[in-house]
Amino acid sequence: MISFKPFNIVLIEPEIPPNTGNIARLCGATCSTLHLVGKLGFSTDDKTLKRAGLDYWKEVEIKYWQTLDEIKQANPDGRYFYTSKKAKKSYVEVAFQEGDFLVFGKETAGLPEKLLQDNPETTIRIPIFGNVRSINLATATGIVLYEALRQTGRLSEAT
Repeated sequence: MISFKPFNIVLIEPEIPPNTGNIARLCGATCSTLHLVGKLGFSTDDKTLKRAGLDYWKEVEIKYWQTLDEIKQANPDGRYFYTSKKAKKSYVEVAFQEGDFLVFGKETAGLPEKLLQDNPETTIRIPIFGNVRSINLATATGIVLYEALRQTGRLSEAT
């Protein structure tokens, strides 16, 4: 039985099946909930998606939504953190809490500019050094989620 409030990983219109499969596997490994929002760039029957998640799909709670607003209406007390390379605040500057919603945009475009402008205090980035424009979506999700798990003491509880 889970004695903690799971983190929520929100993917807005993900486009690349292996990324979503890897993130689903990550959610299964951390008892986090995966929220898929909007038009997906693949079928959930996609072989690549299923292969990336291996045989762990039954371990993942997945919720499908048409819009981010639907999630917010269903979870009005939720805390939402939006990830973007354009943010001023690093993800390590945030005090995460169990149950937080960590929101990631599509691989080719990120999150909508208006969403980022409307939420500057809760928009976070992963520092990047050198000339690389961005980090892979699955990698970025793992980085932020594991920091949240570390901050909430969940890593010391893992088996």
